[in-house]
Amino acid sequence: MRYFGLLFFILSSNVVNAKALKPGLYALRNTIAAADTDSVIRKNSISAGVSYGTDALFFGRTGPIKYPFTTADLILNYKSGFFIYGSVLKVLGYKPVIDELDLGGGYYYRLSSKFKGTLSYTRFFFNRESAIIKSSSSNDINFKNSYDWKYFKTSLTGDYLFGKSYDVFTTLSVSKYMESVFSIFNDQDFLSINPSVNMIIGTQNFVQRYSVDHEYRLKYDDIYLHNDPNETELDNARFRVLNYSFKLPLAYNTPHYTLEASYRYSIPVNVEGALKNRRESFFNLTFYYVLY
Repeated sequence: MRYFGLLFFILSSNVVNAKALKPGLYALRNTIAAADTDSVIRKNSISAGVSYGTDALFFGRTGPIKYPFTTADLILNYKSGFFIYGSVLKVLGYKPVIDELDLGGGYYYRLSSKFKGTLSYTRFFFNRESAIIKSSSSNDINFKNSYDWKYFKTSLTGDYLFGKSYDVFTTLSVSKYMESVFSIFNDQDFLSINPSVNMIIGTQNFVQRYSVDHEYRLKYDDIYLHNDPNETELDNARFRVLNYSFKLPLAYNTPHYTLEASYRYSIPVNVEGALKNRRESFFNLTFYYVLY
């Protein structure tokens, strides 16, 4: 059978993409990269994964320079729908041994064969010397719903960041999952592709927080600081479009593991403050293994 496990958005994100990132192997979030498998089964399982990415992307924003990274992730999925997870991230070429640790949990629900969703909470812990833009945040509540229209799938994801900075985001995605009709090495493996078009709408107070925390790297005289009467308020708190992106993941799948390579083209818009992001291509390589 063609099994897929739940692997969490902690791999996003589209929050380095990931997403992001990615609740369960089911849903990816804006911050780091996750494998874009498209279905789940209700069994107790353990999912372990590793990934590599060419730059850290967080809700459509990157740091002032590229931060290539690797991650390691562990997810425990229960047939009841609950899951817990942990993830560590290392930025390559920089001093901290571990830049980030994420811990969280959530619930996967299925209202019908076409309508599915997840609700989750993640706590971020960062090394004091970590320079990735995600380090401006500390907590995330994520709520994702997706509907399969047969010919394509639409997803609506909401995020609320709080702690060091306070932001809200809505991510709209349209995707099309396809599997090969042929096998590669045996009758249980196959290829899959899941191209998607994404739009992120939200606030960007985390950019202001990042600038304050890393003023030795950035000039931020055009970012509004609440405690500085000499600054002029810009639009960091406005809810508006932040990013458009296109993602093309190609995966080799077996009943227990998946190897995926993905390409993302990101178009940031309404960039405020010192992070003068430009259009950028991202490449990610992800491997994960699932035990039932």
